[in-house]
Amino acid sequence: CLHSELARQTLSTVCGCAWCARGGYLSKRGNPPHRLSRGVSVLRVSSSKMVDAINLKDCENIGRGRLAKMVFDYYASGAEDEMTLKENEEAFKRITFRPRILRDVSTADLTTTILGNKITFPVMLAPSAMHGMACGQGEEATVRAAQAAGTITTISSWATTALEDSRAAAPQAILWQQLYVYKDRAVTKKLVERAEAAGYQALVVTVDTPRLGKREADYRDKFFLPDHLKLANFERIVGTDLPADKRPSGPALAAWVA
Repeated sequence: CLHSELARQTLSTVCGCAWCARGGYLSKRGNPPHRLSRGVSVLRVSSSKMVDAINLKDCENIGRGRLAKMVFDYYASGAEDEMTLKENEEAFKRITFRPRILRDVSTADLTTTILGNKITFPVMLAPSAMHGMACGQGEEATVRAAQAAGTITTISSWATTALEDSRAAAPQAILWQQLYVYKDRAVTKKLVERAEAAGYQALVVTVDTPRLGKREADYRDKFFLPDHLKLANFERIVGTDLPADKRPSGPALAAWVA
């Protein structure tokens, strides 16, 4: 399965941090290298590893067993009653291979071209925030995996790795930058300029978020960004008045973004 192979590369084999090198789960001895705060660890003790995954559902179940509930819920949940999330999953299930018979398949070619970028197979990484909660090297590990797999990564504006550092981690990777149009247009302009200077090939502009969705799981979990992480793309913009409350579903960040 191409999907699970990319997931294994992204979440297991390419990160060299001590956390992931020993399988990405907590040892029963000693202190975990990554914590949320107040002594709450990012990960749970688990014997499952990404190399055991057969398909995407396996990857999800392993993540559920490894990650703290708050972290897993952030990655896995949607807004309010999650109707859009469920519809997206159903739409993906409706995409099937068109069967063709009596064809020579000895040299099957999965390569395709997207916006002038040739990739090895028709799967690319969509933007998702805060990879650092799942892996010690965050987005740096993600872009290295995508570069090795020969496909495109779209980096979230809300990454825990600065976009320049993601580029440095994978100099030959095809990188696109996700962008919200912030109320502070100077911040928006600066992010665009930095992405261009770092060699990002495209912008992926989010246009369906006049307001951030009410992510109910985040409210129930009292989600907060772990102490050792930050929204790295904004830390390098001098004068950016980022709110102290950085909860993705919190009112302060919602007002700042949309």
